Amino acid sequence: MKVNGKVISLEENKSLLDFLVAQNYDIRLIAVELNGKIIPKSAYKDVMLKNEDKLEIVSFVGGG
Repeated sequence: MKVNGKVISLEENKSLLDFLVAQNYDIRLIAVELNGKIIPKSAYKDVMLKNEDKLEIVSFVGGG
């Protein structure tokens, strides 16, 4: 699987939510695109990741 351009091998089937939590992402502060489609936060627990997937994770940063 590619995550933000970096190849990562999935050891086992994981939901998107489980993967994000394991990678220490703050779910409230990110947006996720999976294979070119924006995934709503409400669907994170239902989306199962595969090694062929391309995942882009964008973090929101506050500032002024």
